[in-house]
Amino acid sequence: MIRTHQASRWVMGAAGAAAVGAAVIAGAVSPAPARVSAATSIVGAGSTFDLPFFNKTFPIYDKSNGVSVNYQGIGSGGGIKQFTNNTVDFGATDVPMNASELALAGKTGSSVVQIPVALGGIAIAYNLPEVGNKVLKLDATTLVNIFLGKVTKWNDPSIKALNPALSLPDLAILTIHRSDASGTNYITTNYLSSVSSTWSTSIGTGKSVQWPSNSEGGKGNPGVSAAIKQHSGAIGYVELAYALDNHIPFAQLKNRDGAYLFPNQSTVKAAAAQFPHVSYKNFSIVNAPGKMSYPIAGYSWALLRQQPRNNAQALVKLFRWTVSTGQMYASGLNYVALPSNVQKQAQSALNGIK
Repeated sequence: MIRTHQASRWVMGAAGAAAVGAAVIAGAVSPAPARVSAATSIVGAGSTFDLPFFNKTFPIYDKSNGVSVNYQGIGSGGGIKQFTNNTVDFGATDVPMNASELALAGKTGSSVVQIPVALGGIAIAYNLPEVGNKVLKLDATTLVNIFLGKVTKWNDPSIKALNPALSLPDLAILTIHRSDASGTNYITTNYLSSVSSTWSTSIGTGKSVQWPSNSEGGKGNPGVSAAIKQHSGAIGYVELAYALDNHIPFAQLKNRDGAYLFPNQSTVKAAAAQFPHVSYKNFSIVNAPGKMSYPIAGYSWALLRQQPRNNAQALVKLFRWTVSTGQMYASGLNYVALPSNVQKQAQSALNGIK
């Protein structure tokens, strides 16, 4: 396994100084009357996977530290672009920046530090009123064939065989995918590629892929959630918090050990435990072994400059808190707190920011 206990495992070099643009801070918590200095303003953008977590934790941090954070959930691809262009102080993505992205960022600023900030599961959400409160089960082969457009009706024999107790309707399946460059896309297509050579060779893994023509796109986790709710017969993939917050049912997935599982605190934590040495180069935790491992899960990552032009000290303090104390809020938002070893690795990487 790749060693990740040194900061060097999380940092990739690139020369130059970042020019971070100023931004208007919207919706920040007002300073307490006793605070004499103006609040520090930090701007970030990227992953919608992280948005519920950041929306909860950043205002809490602001109340005690006077640091207001304006974070925009525009998708991982958009976050990487804005970070590279130095229009934000930090970015967030559900898949670390790759070599070509890091090379491009190297032309616009100093080295990039990538640290994990959140851990969660991807729910296979659906709109099927006929199922009601009963459990819908899917296995890897059937899920792949649904997204490939090979299984087109909810009463297809392959779905009925997995759900003999359900009265499945003669209803067309509408698959919903992320239309934007997305880390949630990457995690989901990474899983589909890991379980299907057909998917791997025809569609592949990526933040953006060419989905079959019968699939409808939605922007961000909110857009996919809305599209699923709007269309009877729809099925798609969203970060677990979005399915729960929007009251969208989601399937039990059969994992590689043959167990049917929902994404939840225990099953995502079990999957992460199978990969104790995650790093920006070795980050995938999909299709994990273990009876209790949910198969579609992943980390999300904050992107920082090793030599930020603005707010360097404030950024380091913010993310030291986020990867430690801030994790106490994860479970209440349907995320999983970062494992202690991963927290330590993130703290070590932050030591490299000057």
